[in-house]
Amino acid sequence: MATHQPIISTGLRCRCPKCGRGKLFDGFLTVKPRCEVCGLDYSFADPADGPAFFVMMSMSIPATAFGIWIELSYEPAFWVHLVTTLPFLLLSCIPPIRPLKGLLIASQFVHKAEEGRLVTPSKTGEPERPRRRAA
Repeated sequence: MATHQPIISTGLRCRCPKCGRGKLFDGFLTVKPRCEVCGLDYSFADPADGPAFFVMMSMSIPATAFGIWIELSYEPAFWVHLVTTLPFLLLSCIPPIRPLKGLLIASQFVHKAEEGRLVTPSKTGEPERPRRRAA
């Protein structure tokens, strides 16, 4: 049985989901090829656009509401939005992407998520059942 660390603590700290000590990223969002501590191959890790989508969808309402509030309350010049609303938007969207990506990768490891496969027909005409990966 594969051992793993808690999803939330390793994911948010961007650590290896197996040992909890190795770093998950090489740079800001680039996933390392493998863990430098336990050797876990990170080729399974593919959260795709999930982190960016979740951050954008969750932060779009507060960022938009902030900009609208400033506009309706103070009617400032355009440059005021550039120094208030734009930094708020960037600070609310960019920093959460990395821990969320780590969280999704840890979840993929723990739940053994992998790429979907199509069921192929057998020679008898009945569809074959997909084979499960040995644990």
